[in-house]
Amino acid sequence: MLKTVLLGGTRGMGRAVGRKLAERGDALYLLGRNPTELDKSAADFAARGPVDSQVAHTHLDLSDPTTFGPALDAAEAALGGVDCVIVTAAMFAQQQELEDDAELASRLLDVNFTKTIVLCEEVRRRMLARGGGTLVVFSSVAGDRGRKPVGIYGATKAGLSHYLESLDHKYREQGLVTICVKPGFVKTGMTAGLKPPPFAGEPEDVAASVVRAIDRGTPMIYAPAIWQLVMLVIQHLPRLVMRRVGF
Repeated sequence: MLKTVLLGGTRGMGRAVGRKLAERGDALYLLGRNPTELDKSAADFAARGPVDSQVAHTHLDLSDPTTFGPALDAAEAALGGVDCVIVTAAMFAQQQELEDDAELASRLLDVNFTKTIVLCEEVRRRMLARGGGTLVVFSSVAGDRGRKPVGIYGATKAGLSHYLESLDHKYREQGLVTICVKPGFVKTGMTAGLKPPPFAGEPEDVAASVVRAIDRGTPMIYAPAIWQLVMLVIQHLPRLVMRRVGF
């Protein structure tokens, strides 16, 4: 049984991961901005766990680093230590929205890249001080190649993936296991209104692959797995082709 802190467990893939962990008996502590949604997810996870399970939560705003330390302190105190921290939270907006709204673009760049890494650094320091642990962070296939529909969002994920790989190279031998999750198109609220490709994934399947990666210490996974092949093809397309296609 792992003592796990989950940021982003109130919706989409984060909620699906939380449910999987609760069902197998992990001790969970939730972080997020919306207390009402945190209450709902905490009750949901507790009902799926062992008898008399309780899931506590506290406030953490990914855009506000002053909330990071107090939130992690509260989680450590409640759980009696932390084995795993999972970060699924992020901002998303369509490329055209970001191009039309400089303030929105700036906020997304800041939250998805700078502030997420600041949080990861806080987790890294704490875990290394205790001898290790597992840090799981959701990036995206959008960062694997510059593409028209996800230029700005994808740039944040490219930088985040680079950071997570570097973290794993540097600190794995010291006990910090870093896992970068690269979801492709998954049917969640984030992708609502977008036309799903034939290989679109379900949150429950993504969650199952994430839990397996945690147990195995896999440094990077694509979810659904078919996206590893899809992105391999995309990465090798000539620029001339990439300029002509809308993918």
